[in-house]
Amino acid sequence: MELKTKIDAKDGQQDLWITREFDLPLPLLFKAFTEPEIVEQWMGTKVIKLESEKHGSYQIETSDAKGNLAFRANGVIHELVPEQKIIRTFEMENTPFGVQLEIYEFEHVTGDTCKLNMHVIYESITQRDQVLKLPFAQGINMAHNRIQEILTALK
Repeated sequence: MELKTKIDAKDGQQDLWITREFDLPLPLLFKAFTEPEIVEQWMGTKVIKLESEKHGSYQIETSDAKGNLAFRANGVIHELVPEQKIIRTFEMENTPFGVQLEIYEFEHVTGDTCKLNMHVIYESITQRDQVLKLPFAQGINMAHNRIQEILTALK
């Protein structure tokens, strides 16, 4: 699988930069992060709450085939500028990863293409490096590929 989503993680720093170009109009890509029905599709998870507004919050969870909770994450949206920027926290429950700050910037490229720039800041270099030891690059690429597929069908 070609990894279209690029991750820039410099040694000795507690943050990383993620970029991806999409063959989608910017307004449609922005909806992938603000509309619960679309979030559920590309994340493969249940959206418990998604208040897409400044000072809003969100909670998502995934259950296994037996209905047992497998994953839960939540956070607070600190800033939301439609079709431009989302600043939020992200915390996975019951993991050692702590809270991270995520800054999403949506960039218009052409009428039918756009770019997502993500700046993710972890509590420590150690936490960031632990995340990078997971199949993080493959996972975010798969998620972004699903966004492209799902939204292409909605165009």
